[in-house]
Amino acid sequence: MSVTKKVTSIVVIAIITFTIMNHTPINTYINSLKYDTVAVQKPIRSLEDRVKSEAKKRHKEPQDAVIDRVWKKTPGYNGLEVDIEKSLKNMKKDGIFVEKHLIYRQVPPKIHLKDLSPAPIYRGHPDKPMVSFAINVAWGEEYLPEMLSILKKHHIHATFFFEGRWVKKHPDLAKMIIKAGHEAGNHSYSHPNMAVLSISKTNEEMVKTNEVIEAVTGYKPKLFAPPSGSFDDHTVQEAHRLGMWTTLWTVDTVDWRKPTPGELIERVMNKVHPGAIILMHPTKSSSASLDTLIKEIKAKKFKIGTVSNLLSETQVLSSDTN
Repeated sequence: MSVTKKVTSIVVIAIITFTIMNHTPINTYINSLKYDTVAVQKPIRSLEDRVKSEAKKRHKEPQDAVIDRVWKKTPGYNGLEVDIEKSLKNMKKDGIFVEKHLIYRQVPPKIHLKDLSPAPIYRGHPDKPMVSFAINVAWGEEYLPEMLSILKKHHIHATFFFEGRWVKKHPDLAKMIIKAGHEAGNHSYSHPNMAVLSISKTNEEMVKTNEVIEAVTGYKPKLFAPPSGSFDDHTVQEAHRLGMWTTLWTVDTVDWRKPTPGELIERVMNKVHPGAIILMHPTKSSSASLDTLIKEIKAKKFKIGTVSNLLSETQVLSSDTN
């Protein structure tokens, strides 16, 4: 082919290409392909932006344990943050944001209960949507089977504070309670007024009780509940020296006064709050009230668990509440 013919062919091809590229229908089609590619990629970028935005909104700083002027020793509470990488991986399959597919991780505080000096504990963290039943057992064993049956029905674990001599007298009941997954606490050996005891007598009341509980159930108590809520600084310090926290309550059923079930439930529900420790005993009033009381507490979206779990720093997420 001559040079002239080659040049002519190149010019013709160029003219045809220019015409095609500038032809409106073809040009529109080519551009649409380009925009379609962007449209496919954009949701993925938007999903990442959305997850990052939600992560900022949902971030909660951890709160340190403190000794409050009024409430004394108060546990810390974990912070909460969205794991962006895991959340994106959870959602990329569908390519859309789904709130329930967000993955969280908990961030512990810097100061924990164990870091604080000895002091009584009245409640869990006030932001924790959880409460505990603290059941002091020195009598009333005839009501325990019914209470245990109700707790089992609702899949709830409580903390039973045992008097030492009661455990010695009723070892099978104590074993049954611990075997059911409940927590054992120390409630002294002979139910004295701890505020007037010598240090040596205080030690004896706590040590004898721990020994009998551990011998009967295999459980070593980590919590001490002074009888009638009576204690002094020596009580708290001796419990601390023995590896126990002194715990009290913020809501009292006053079940020893034999209120009707309606009166007991109303009293508790008027005072219950996040972090509450609810004091009760194995009585006819508490036994008759327990089923309805649990239902009403659950209706407030509070989880119910042991005192140790209440005092832990673990966040209670909405999916965890009853």
